[in-house]
Amino acid sequence: MAKQKKGQTAPEILAAEIIQKKTGIAHLFAAGQYSSQGFRRLIGEAAFRHELLALIVGVGLFAFVGATPLEYLGFVIMMLLMFCVEALNTAIEELVDRISPEISTVGRNAKDLGSFAVFCLIVANALLVGYVVGSRLIGYL
Repeated sequence: MAKQKKGQTAPEILAAEIIQKKTGIAHLFAAGQYSSQGFRRLIGEAAFRHELLALIVGVGLFAFVGATPLEYLGFVIMMLLMFCVEALNTAIEELVDRISPEISTVGRNAKDLGSFAVFCLIVANALLVGYVVGSRLIGYL
């Protein structure tokens, strides 16, 4: 077991012994593994599954109305941003639940702010889809 340095707590020593930083190509593979684990965790969230369904429906809707490749690209980028924000929101919620299991104003505010960020991207995606579909069905706006 590693020697405890001045100002270092036992959990820090334990973490330092367990976590070995990878470098080079091993770091790339480790990062891929961490991302895969994050995706598997996120797929357990109902909100993320709904967002995946929205992506599939949106792509189908874009195909139905004959969207341009640039419109598809914009939609996919917006959905990827929403997935990123959903992942960060889930991380915030898990950290708040772990650090502060009791109900607190600060914890509630952190969760509410994460939820608001996801909501903003849902609105942005809805506006994009509404514009593309509307411009195709009604004519250019």
